[in-house]
Formats: sequence, C-alpha cells, structure tokens
Amino acid sequence: MIWLYVIIVILFIILLFAIMKIYIMKKSMKEIAVSFSNILQSDTNTLITITTKDKDIKKLANEINRELKKLRKQQLQYQNGNQELKRIITNISHDMRTPLTAIRGYIELLRENKEEQEKYLKIIDRKTNELTVLTEQLFDFSKTMDVETKIEKEECCLNELLEEALANDYTIFKENNIEPKVEICAEKVYRNLDKHTIIRIFENILSNAGKYSNGDFKVVLYKEGKITFSNKATSLDATTVQKIFDRYFTVENAKKSTGLGLSIAKQLVELNGGNISAKFINQYLIIQIEF
Repeated sequence: MIWLYVIIVILFIILLFAIMKIYIMKKSMKEIAVSFSNILQSDTNTLITITTKDKDIKKLANEINRELKKLRKQQLQYQNGNQELKRIITNISHDMRTPLTAIRGYIELLRENKEEQEKYLKIIDRKTNELTVLTEQLFDFSKTMDVETKIEKEECCLNELLEEALANDYTIFKENNIEPKVEICAEKVYRNLDKHTIIRIFENILSNAGKYSNGDFKVVLYKEGKITFSNKATSLDATTVQKIFDRYFTVENAKKSTGLGLSIAKQLVELNGGNISAKFINQYLIIQIEF
C-alpha cells in the first residue's frame, strides 16, 4: 500500500512538472511569436529575446535569430543592388546622351558647312560607334542578370578568337595612342567554349585597357590556355583592382565609367567554366584568364 502512495506522489510530481513545462513552453512560444512579428513589421536590427532558460526553446530562438540575420543580409544586398542598378543606368544614360548630343550638333554643322563634310562625318561615325558599344554593354548586362542564360559550346581556337578581338578593337587602341604588344603562342590552343561569349570577353577587356591604360598594353596567350592582359594604369591602385569585377563598381576618374565591361567578362568566363583574376603590381593592371 505504501508503494502505491509513493507511485501516486511520483506520478503527481511528474504531471506537475509536465504542466509547468508546457506552460513555460507556451509562454516562450508566445514571446517568440510576438517578438518575431514586431521585428518583421519594423525596420530594426534587434533579435528575438526570451525569458526562459529552457535549452530547447533557447535553441529554437537562436535558430530563428540566425535565419533573421541571413534575411537582413540578403535584404541589405538587395537594397544596395537596387540603388546601384539605378546609379549604373543613370551613368549609361548620361554616357549615351553625350554622343547623341554631339551627333546632333555635327549634323547641324554639316547642313551649314558643306566643305567640312568628310571631317564631320568621321566624328559622327566615331560617336555612333560609341553608342553601339554602350548599347551592346547594356544588352550584355541584361543577359547576365538572367540566371538561365544558355551558351552553345563548340571546339574553338583561342589563337584565332584573340586575333579577331584585337582586330575588332584596333580603332580603340589607335584613338588612345596605344601600340599593343601581342605574343600569341605558335601552337594552336583549342578549348570547348561558346565562341560569341569568348569574343565578347576579349573585347570587354581590351575596351577596359583603352580606358585605364597610360599608353601601353600587352597581351600574351600561352599554350596552356592562359591569357594575360597587362597595362600600366596609374589611375588605379591595389584596393581598386580588388573590386574591379564588381557588377556596379566604377572608377570615377576614368575616361568613361559605365562599370559593366569587366563584370560582364567575369560572368561570361565563369559561364564557360574558366577562371579570371586581376592583380596590381608596380602600377600595372594584370588580368589573367584560364580556360
């Protein structure tokens, strides 16, 4: 009989403990719910706090706080990205307005002064090319924002693609008084790549050299599939170069500052399964690509 009373007492204590446990859990869950709701409704960096010392409830609160931190970080990245996107579009619009205004002005001059037609037509042609480059960059930028961008790979000769890109950008070097030094290995280097995106990668990097170079430029293709582009760039520094592939990064004192070319190049290199890096040594910007 005594054992029966003992068992009843023990069961009562267990029941009482369970009831207290449930009460504390309900109270803590309510605290978490209220705190979580307040955090979501207000722009605050506070985290969920609870009064209980229950380790399971504390673990739950910590997990929620961890996810809240991730959510805030993603939200901040989105907000910054949205602001930077507006800024970059403003920059592009400004850069487009400049050649458009120049073209309109020279068309008026053509009407008034027929003797200088050839001179003005050359300037209009150059300004039109600038607009074409900006339009292509904007188009490429919009494509790289699509995570489902498809590429069509085929066997390509890097030697030929690099030579084609150099020929396409000959005008850029000439306008900037740059005499490029080109070292392309005699051995043909073949890789399975998307031809059109590789050409775009090379042209974006060459265009970048036209912006930042102090008058010299060198490109080397090694038989291992490594390509280096180097030029002296006193407008840059080691800190700047670390950010040079960022999507919205611009160098304010550069001749142009759309800030798209190298970001697009990086994404297209990675899309083709390659690696791209940049370093700054003795005032030289060195961009290296490996396929």
